Amino acid sequence: MGVRVSIGVETLMADVGRERETRRQDERDRDAVGRRYLAHFTESDRRFLAAARPGVAELLGRRPGVVLDLLGSEEVAAALFPRPPQPSDALAMVSPALAFAVAVHRAAEEQSGSLYVPEWVGPRQRVPVFAGPELAAFLAEPWHRLFLVELLASYARVASGSYLTRTAHGWRRRRYSELDPVQLAGLLHAVSPVEQAGVYRRLGDLALFLTGVFPDHTATRAFRPLDAQRLLRLVGESHEHADRGAVDLLQWLGPRWYRQAVAHVPFVTADARILQTMADQFVNARRILTVVADRYLFPVGNPWFPWN
Repeated sequence: MGVRVSIGVETLMADVGRERETRRQDERDRDAVGRRYLAHFTESDRRFLAAARPGVAELLGRRPGVVLDLLGSEEVAAALFPRPPQPSDALAMVSPALAFAVAVHRAAEEQSGSLYVPEWVGPRQRVPVFAGPELAAFLAEPWHRLFLVELLASYARVASGSYLTRTAHGWRRRRYSELDPVQLAGLLHAVSPVEQAGVYRRLGDLALFLTGVFPDHTATRAFRPLDAQRLLRLVGESHEHADRGAVDLLQWLGPRWYRQAVAHVPFVTADARILQTMADQFVNARRILTVVADRYLFPVGNPWFPWN
């Protein structure tokens, strides 16, 4: 009997130890994510957060993970995204990074208890699908929310320009924009193999951005058959998928582009692991971006992106 009791106590203590370590790791993750957010925020952002909850400025210095709770709070969301929607002076004072962080975190809070999530099925058409618990599980990971916030912020200022490429007729200058998948894909032929990982990553980002935030706009922009075939060749696929609509094609290509980005990095990093997760969870990432755009970004006029 004594041996059995001893074994039972040891098992219990081991379970308690594992639980404590899990909590400590969760806190370390929250603080690491919190520091990433604070690195993006401006002094004006910090003043806004301090005004929303007095005393938080000092606390953030010791426990940066506290900012995650603040971003998902009702009082902060109400100041930036009032209901019913109306112009917000506070929104003009904060950075896009803070605005997107609040929108993503608040949408995650709202979805945490929902069984259904709106699914895009066509321009101005959404239908509820039973995917709420799966989406909530995806959003429970702070690194996933951070990824989505950083993705949105990266498109608040779009990169564009030109590059030289060798053709059969000599050197030619070609233009590119981060909002054009075909032009962006052209960069793959102008950069080194090491740099191709970054281009594939941005192609995956763009597919997620266009299908998540702007599916209505994207649906009206069909790819030319030749361009669709070029994009498909980047992931080793044939032309049999080229007749898909723009949204469907990008939803199909997005995860594959993220996997290509991971395949092109010389060694696996934390960022590469997140990209692999986004490839596997592309549908959930797309769905929450649609929720964020429909509930938060578009009702206040979307001052960040070129389309509505």
